[in-house]
Order: sequence, then structure tokens, then C-alpha cells
Amino acid sequence: MTPIELAEKLHARDVVLLAGRLLLSLIFVHEGLQLATHFEGAQKAMAALGVGTPLLVATIALQLGAGLSVALGILARLGAIGLGLFCLMTASLFHTNFASQDELLHFEKDLAIAGGMFILALSGAGRLSVDRVLTGFAKGTKIDPPIERHLSVGETSLLV
Repeated sequence: MTPIELAEKLHARDVVLLAGRLLLSLIFVHEGLQLATHFEGAQKAMAALGVGTPLLVATIALQLGAGLSVALGILARLGAIGLGLFCLMTASLFHTNFASQDELLHFEKDLAIAGGMFILALSGAGRLSVDRVLTGFAKGTKIDPPIERHLSVGETSLLV
């Protein structure tokens, strides 16, 4: 049995995708909850950066909505694209003082997270997702559809 066959048998790809989704979404769900529960303080801090209340509310909604989307695997591709673009904008608007090592680190972190989100958008959430369960029920078939193939192994499916 080849390593790829063993990984397919153990559903390692789906477990890794689930772990990656949870790790990527954690920062957004946590930050969205922090902003929402400490709204007045966040409002003052954001106003100092030139961000108004409507944009703060939109940021909270995006972080919580798309973060949970990625974590649960409900329209995860769309959530990942939204969060990836959010990270690119955050990096380019707020972390451009490269003379500060801290700002440079935040810039690089945002770029790395954006890259992870775009990879997730291409790969999909995998079988361990709410979308897979709902797709199975909608088609009236079993919940355990065939494994999506990795590009290096063969054909891939880009279902949402």
C-alpha cells in the first residue's frame, strides 16, 4: 500500500483540512467576539485609526460570519475568500510601517493567513464539513461521498 493509498484509507486529507480550517478560523472568531463584547473600547481604538462605526460593525460581522463559515465548513470557500481579502486589506492599510519589527511581523502574518485562506478556497472544506452533510441529504444519497482528489493525485472537484 502506497502512502497516498494509506492516507486515503485513513481519510487523513479530510482530518488535516478540518484541523487547518479550525486553526485558520480561530483568530477571526476570537477577534470578532473580542470586538463585539468590548464594543465601546473597540470603537474608540478604531476611531483613532480612522475606522468608523459602520466599518467596525462590518468587520465584526465578517470575522464572526466568515470565521464560523470556515470552521464549520458552511460555504467555506466563500468565507475563505472573504477572510483572505480582509487579511490583504488589513496588511496593506494598517501594517505598512516596516521600520517597526512588530508591524512587519503583523504584515507578514496577514499575508500568510491570506495565503492559507486562498489555498482553502481552492481545496474546499473536505468531507468533514456541514456542506458535505447537507449535500448528501439534498441528493438523497449517503453522507459519505467519494474523496476529492488532490491535484497531484488526479482530478479534483471544486464544489462549494
